[in-house]
Amino acid sequence: MYAIQEIKEIRKRHNMTQSQLAKRAGVSQSLIAKIESNRIDPTYTKVQKIFEALNSLEQKNEVKISDVMNKKIIPALPNEDVHSVIKKMQKYEISQMPVIDGEKAIGLITETDLLKKIAEVDNPSKLSNIQIKDVMAECPPIVTKNASLKVVQSLLLHYPVVLVSDVGHLVGLITKADILGKLYK
Repeated sequence: MYAIQEIKEIRKRHNMTQSQLAKRAGVSQSLIAKIESNRIDPTYTKVQKIFEALNSLEQKNEVKISDVMNKKIIPALPNEDVHSVIKKMQKYEISQMPVIDGEKAIGLITETDLLKKIAEVDNPSKLSNIQIKDVMAECPPIVTKNASLKVVQSLLLHYPVVLVSDVGHLVGLITKADILGKLYK
């Protein structure tokens, strides 16, 4: 994952001294100094220990999905009518909802989907007769709670929401606003 030449750069990025990295990796400080100054060709075992220590630093600083996700999922049901879903969105001040059938996510309903349907209907009272399953978009991506935040960020470039599951059960969702609100306060 790393190149030997990157050890010094990564160590400095984490504000670590050579001694601190050596202690964390279980090697001597002089070995770290010699590697960083390119005065020694270390054994594979020693380099592996150093890389494991650096990798644990990278993971320690990574934001966890569970820290960013919204744990309160407000779902729409497939047989729910458009009018009641609009009311639910207004009540909870949300712009999209996963459509859940039992415990399975089967689609997504957004304000845009609803606006399109409203534009098609000549009489707003007919919205009570239209079911969400006839308006919803395809299901958004579902990631495990162990997925990296970088994966979620890249998915959010193409989808309005990403659902989070744990052993097949939905446990949360992440929107662009969640990431921007929690990471960039």
